[in-house]
Amino acid sequence: MTHHCRKSSGLWKIVVWDEPFFQGKKLEFTSDCYSTPELGLSTVRSCKIESGAWAGFEHCGFQGQQFVLERGEYPCWEAWSGSNAYHVERMCSFRPIACADHGRGRLMLFEQENFQGKRGELSDDCPSLPTLGWGSSAVGSFFVRSGAWVCSQYPGYRGFQYLLESDCCAGEYKHVREWGSHAQTGQVQSIRRVRQ
Repeated sequence: MTHHCRKSSGLWKIVVWDEPFFQGKKLEFTSDCYSTPELGLSTVRSCKIESGAWAGFEHCGFQGQQFVLERGEYPCWEAWSGSNAYHVERMCSFRPIACADHGRGRLMLFEQENFQGKRGELSDDCPSLPTLGWGSSAVGSFFVRSGAWVCSQYPGYRGFQYLLESDCCAGEYKHVREWGSHAQTGQVQSIRRVRQ
């Protein structure tokens, strides 16, 4: 079964299974999936990203822990949640990341909320903000000028992930609460562009 996109079909395609290693019930999507249980899958246990970049979520309705899924195969839940702060054995909703553009991303980060305090700007991946000279282990706010970025709690893109997009909230993330429903801390120590 293929679910068609409200946007431009063909730019995004994800194939999901309800069992690990691409077994069991299979569905294909080219647009948002708000709830896999409503379509007969209690959760996604494996998936393939055939085109585009996708955001996966632990719970229905794009809530809970976030996972950035780029082109490739994810044979089991460890493949998409293995480096997160806690292992999540389920993914119940997902959507395309429309503004992902690996070549032209620009992101501003600020030490305090509401774009206050020390600031920095990135146009490339940064595996360690402390190595770059960012003195704090926390970031208070972000302004995404272009593209989509995934921020990670620890250096080397480990820990909780927070997806920040230029076409969401006008690219303005004024407080940690705006980074996602699971965001509890402003600790961010590595940032990279989402690859289309």
